[in-house]
Amino acid sequence: MKGDSYIDRSSRTLTLYAVLFLIVLYLPILFLPLFSFNDSIYIAFPLQGFTTAWYAQMWENPQMWAALGNSVKVGMATAVISTALGVFAAKAITRYRLPGQGPLVGFMMLPLVVPLIILGVAILILMSRLGVPLSLYTVTLGHLLICTPFAIATLIPRFEGLDPSLEEASADLGENIWWTFWRVTFPVVYPGIIASLLLTFTISFDEFIVAFFLAGTEQTLPIYIWNQLRFPRELPKVLALASVILLVSFVVVFLSLWLTNRGNRTLVQPGKDQ
Repeated sequence: MKGDSYIDRSSRTLTLYAVLFLIVLYLPILFLPLFSFNDSIYIAFPLQGFTTAWYAQMWENPQMWAALGNSVKVGMATAVISTALGVFAAKAITRYRLPGQGPLVGFMMLPLVVPLIILGVAILILMSRLGVPLSLYTVTLGHLLICTPFAIATLIPRFEGLDPSLEEASADLGENIWWTFWRVTFPVVYPGIIASLLLTFTISFDEFIVAFFLAGTEQTLPIYIWNQLRFPRELPKVLALASVILLVSFVVVFLSLWLTNRGNRTLVQPGKDQ
C-alpha cells in the first residue's frame, strides 16, 4: 500500500511538471496568432480590434514568396538527400558489425550536440577557403549536416524491427540487392522514410543560424523574417507569417510522429500473433 501511495504521488508530481513545462514552452508561442489578428502595429494589451488585413498583405508580398520558394527548394533537397543517406547508414548500423561502430555512430550524430553557430562559422570558413560562393547550395550542404543525424535516428528503429530472414529469403530466391530492397525492405520501412522526409524538411525549413551564415544574397524564409523585424510596420505581417508557419510545422511534425508510431505498431503486431 505504501508503495502504491508513493507511485501515485510520483505520478501526480510528474504530471504537474509536464503540464507546467508545456505551459512555459507553448504559452508564449500562442501569442503569435493572437497578435496577428490585432488591428494595430504595436504588440500590447488591450488589443485594438480584430482584423485579417495583415494576412492579406502577407500574401501580396513578392519578397516573401521568393524567400518561401528558396526555403522550400532547400528543404526538399535536404529532406531527400538526408533521408537517402539515413537509409544506407541505418541499414549498415543495424545489419553489419563494423569496426569501431560505436565511435563511428557517435561521430555521425555529433551535429546533434554541436552548437549551430559553431557549425555555421566552420562551414563558412571552409567555403571561403575553397573559394565556393555562398548560395542556396551551401545552405543545403549545411542543412544536410544537421538533418542527416535526425534521419538516421528516425530510421534505425525501422530497420531494427525488420526481420533479416525476409531479405535472406528474397536473396535465396534469386533477387538482387536492389529488388530485395524495393520488394521486401521498402514496404516495411516506408513509414520511417516518410517520417524522416517530413521531419528533415521541417528542420531545414525552420533553420536560421546556419542559413544566416551560408545564404549569401539568396535569403531563406527565416532570414527574411529576421530582416523584417527591423521595421515596426512590418511586424504584424511577420506575426501573420509566423502563425501560418507554426500551423504548418505542427501538422507536419504531428504527421511524422503519427506515421512513425503507426509503423512501430505494425511491426509489433505480428509478434503478438505468434
